[in-house]
Amino acid sequence: MEIKVLGPGCANCRKMEETAKTAVKELGIEAKIEKITDIGQIAMHGILSTPGLIANGKIKHSGKPLPSLEKVKALIKGERNVSVECEVMSAE
Repeated sequence: MEIKVLGPGCANCRKMEETAKTAVKELGIEAKIEKITDIGQIAMHGILSTPGLIANGKIKHSGKPLPSLEKVKALIKGERNVSVECEVMSAE
């Protein structure tokens, strides 16, 4: 799974990054977490309000208020389930 945290580096953006890392660890999944701080790249991803969270190319959160750890875990887990279903369907 690929997760991107988008934001210029403010306290909320750092909090989102830490929450995403904690969520991945608690869920016990393998994920590459990338931090994107360039405003141009943030806008290219479709995020207009930071911090942003993208999982497997899909925007899961943008702006404030920040989601709780449990919400981030649910967002990541939901995307993980979609990815697994797609892999199973393509294997058939």
